[in-house]
Amino acid sequence: MWILFAMGSAVFAGITSILAKCGIRKTDSNVATAIRTIVVLIFSWIMVFVAGSQNTISEISQKTLVFLILSGLATGASWLCYFRALAIGNVNKVVPIDKFSTVLTIVLALIFLGEPVGIWKAIGIVAISIGTGLMIQKKEVKPEEEKEGRGWFFYAILSAVFASLTAILGKVGISGVESNLGTAIRTIVVLAMAWVVVFVTKKQHTIKDVPPRELLFICLSGLATGASWLCYYRALQAGPASAVVPIDKLSILVTIAFSYIVFKEKLTRNAAVGLLFLTAGTLVMLL
Repeated sequence: MWILFAMGSAVFAGITSILAKCGIRKTDSNVATAIRTIVVLIFSWIMVFVAGSQNTISEISQKTLVFLILSGLATGASWLCYFRALAIGNVNKVVPIDKFSTVLTIVLALIFLGEPVGIWKAIGIVAISIGTGLMIQKKEVKPEEEKEGRGWFFYAILSAVFASLTAILGKVGISGVESNLGTAIRTIVVLAMAWVVVFVTKKQHTIKDVPPRELLFICLSGLATGASWLCYYRALQAGPASAVVPIDKLSILVTIAFSYIVFKEKLTRNAAVGLLFLTAGTLVMLL
């Protein structure tokens, strides 16, 4: 069943990207993230009460609670770095780097969880690395249109690192706690971080100016995110992190498919080859 939950996580994560893009055309991305996290929080706590796990809060050990909080902090940090990288770099180069979090997660799972890295996972790591490199070069940008800052690569790498830490800390943190409850608790931490960013960047006054249509897409994105997280952490609870994370990263297939349908975005030849390497590398890791 953990494979089905991991696949569900990938599908909902892919849909989330499209819905989010539709919701930030005029809305500040940090504000959209904060609003979306409110929806995720409500959704996750509804699932807690549906599962009847709210009465087990008192049974959560101090160690488990600490790891859940750290997992939430890692998620928030990953988002901050990711959007900072997008703000000063080219999106066509920033986004593929996120896929390196798969490789980093496998390495961290080996070090901290003792999950072995066999020949197939090693081949998968190489394929994902090649695919990422090809997708980084998927679109030529004219010099006058280049908006890259010097630190975009640094922030993009940090985003991938924190995303990997999220998976590892989540794997440790949800041991001994019902997965829905674990997700709800860590979402509280992410929500707090998201709103801190909004107030630090002094964007809170723009909330009232969010177009109703974009607000709808932001909320739908939150629902998709909540569904993805619930599936993801349910999969982590039952399956190995080194296998769950690669499946979750197949969300790129869903995102690209919907990008073509909704936004008419097409891949270049290099990007298509890179996508094949990414997909093949991910599937090889499951052997």
